[in-house]
Amino acid sequence: MLDFLMNDVLGTPAILIGLFALLGLLLQKKGVADVISGTLKTIMGFLILGGGASILVASLDIFSKMFEKAFHIEGIIPNNEAIVAIAQQTLGKETAMIMLFGMVVNIIIARFTPFKYIFLTGHHTLFMACLISAVFASGGITGVPLIIIGSIILGALMVFLPAILQPYVREITGNDTIAVGHFGSIGYFTAGFIGKRIGDKSKTTEEIKVPKSLGFLRDTSVAMSLTMSILFLVVAPFAGKSYIEAELSGGVNFIVFSFMQAITFAAGVYVILAGVRMLIAEIVPAFKGIADKIVKDAKPALDCPAVFPFAPNAVIIGFLCSFVAGLISMFLVPLFGLKVIVPGLIPHFFTGAAAGVFGNATGGRRGAVIGALANGLLISFLPALLLPLLGSLGFEGTTFGDSDFGVVGILLSYLIQLFS
Repeated sequence: MLDFLMNDVLGTPAILIGLFALLGLLLQKKGVADVISGTLKTIMGFLILGGGASILVASLDIFSKMFEKAFHIEGIIPNNEAIVAIAQQTLGKETAMIMLFGMVVNIIIARFTPFKYIFLTGHHTLFMACLISAVFASGGITGVPLIIIGSIILGALMVFLPAILQPYVREITGNDTIAVGHFGSIGYFTAGFIGKRIGDKSKTTEEIKVPKSLGFLRDTSVAMSLTMSILFLVVAPFAGKSYIEAELSGGVNFIVFSFMQAITFAAGVYVILAGVRMLIAEIVPAFKGIADKIVKDAKPALDCPAVFPFAPNAVIIGFLCSFVAGLISMFLVPLFGLKVIVPGLIPHFFTGAAAGVFGNATGGRRGAVIGALANGLLISFLPALLLPLLGSLGFEGTTFGDSDFGVVGILLSYLIQLFS
């Protein structure tokens, strides 16, 4: 029964967020039709978002393989899903218990403190629970103490990290109805902080002047398609015609294949944005029931793509700048005696794009560029510093990618050493 609850119900993010919508609608005593419609549309919006992410991730995976082959790069590639899959083999029970009780702690803190945030990004809850389990286990803390302490830490992070971002989220959205619940928060906060101090929010990325002859670039989908086409078509010749056609494309011409992967990437982004719009349109009204009955004035803390529609140009700029910082970091990290971190396209896209949006909201174009560059440096150096602290997991060729995992893992490891 516990396995069913953890793996099939709470372990399925779409069902988890659907249950919150269902609870909110029931607490408002909505009619049967509204409850069914609101719940299903919330789940559908999340699935559309996830489907877009899957399309995008598949394209990024192809690009990563081409990039590694083209430039003969060897190193650690941060990937949250990969490291969690490996850790589940030895820490599955602890991770599941920390995730479950961490969600309970989240609701308790939101109920009895001024921090009214309910963290709804289920897969990131799982990732952070896994990180906490791994760091504590490496420090010799296991069993019940691990689950109790880990749950409290996870629940606190699920409330306080959205709280520190909320002033910037208000600048992005223009209201206070949603929050961002994603464990790249340190990178987003850094981007917003830098943007506020060195940028000019009046010169937003969304008002970049485009000549009439290039007016089609105002369409985000077209701009994204062209940007990714350039990246793919530059890398493809270096990766080699024979490699791409033999290993990746199934015999399709390498130029045609690369071009289609670029368009596929842009299509994935388009689907993500559609899913986000549907999800927000349904979850915010449904969440009113939870806000009124259980946690007064509660705010749903959603995945980072929730901010993408507010500054589509900043999404592109943020991704590219974060990735550039990752490329530069490949040469800097070894100078500090750390393992090379190969820039993973997935963390650089999602967190870099979000950092671009945060930097743009507080500092315009300059904030978007420098904020995303800062995020790229963070998600390059932090995984390298975290790697030796993960015990046996540090030898698996991958690690956690987003900024919060690095900061939390390093701090916890230091505290464990201090008190032991």
